[in-house]
Amino acid sequence: MVAKDLISYDIASVKTSDTGLEALNWMVFYKVSHLPIVNNKKFLGLIAEDDIYELNDPAEPIGNHRLSLFRPYVYSSQHPYEILEVASRLRLTVIPVINEEDEYLGMIKMVDLMHFFARLSAIEKKGGIIVLDLHMNDYSLSEIAQIVESNDAKILSMYIETRPNSVRMGVTLKLDVADLTSVIQTFNRYDYEVKASFMEVDKQEDLYNSRFDHLMRYLNT
Repeated sequence: MVAKDLISYDIASVKTSDTGLEALNWMVFYKVSHLPIVNNKKFLGLIAEDDIYELNDPAEPIGNHRLSLFRPYVYSSQHPYEILEVASRLRLTVIPVINEEDEYLGMIKMVDLMHFFARLSAIEKKGGIIVLDLHMNDYSLSEIAQIVESNDAKILSMYIETRPNSVRMGVTLKLDVADLTSVIQTFNRYDYEVKASFMEVDKQEDLYNSRFDHLMRYLNT
């Protein structure tokens, strides 16, 4: 999957002959805050809502105004991680895509990019989440995977969070099982600090109910 595969063809760019009001109406319709200005496949830059509000006469064509446009873009062959970095750093709602000849191909909506990463990180799949806190020198992907798999579970996705001016790091694991009890116990035996864990609500309730039933049976014996 690369940038060209994420282009949203249901959203159109604007031209310099379009008015500021027309551009603003399209932004409202598409639920975005930016739109590319494109003339004959040439990407001129992004226009934002704030740019339109500052126009002396938004009913005039965009090309009649002096605009301080910035030209963020990604190439069609770039990876989604690179696209996300550009969109996040510049706080964009759309990301223009161009080819190697600098021709405009289309744009990627931030919401579509988020949906892609939701699928990539298995957020939509059922399972539990474990957050570990450990020293950077203690990080071992093979050991973490071995602990998880020894409990008949699999890692669906994971991400690492580093902290400024700190030797500690966070590791978040999305597993394919809802009951994390045995996995957490094994991490504890290996001296990992389990910072947090999240189970599906219904599975968590079933677990608590089961433990309560066992307790009541014990008390009644």
